[in-house]
Amino acid sequence: MLIIPVRCFTCGKVIGDKWEEFKKATLGGKNPAEVLDSLGIKRYCCRRMFLSHIDLIDEALQFHVHKKEEVNV
Repeated sequence: MLIIPVRCFTCGKVIGDKWEEFKKATLGGKNPAEVLDSLGIKRYCCRRMFLSHIDLIDEALQFHVHKKEEVNV
């Protein structure tokens, strides 16, 4: 499962809180470069984190088996 890291792997800047806004704007048809600029993501190492990320969490959750534990009282 891949979810966006909280911090950039290279410089350590906090970027995880900006993923949802980036995803929503790019799915809405906005240019990713302009969205990153508006979010204040200027360094190329941080931009790489957004542009190369593949969001697989929703696909992986389809295969999650929820087991209900029985409690003997």
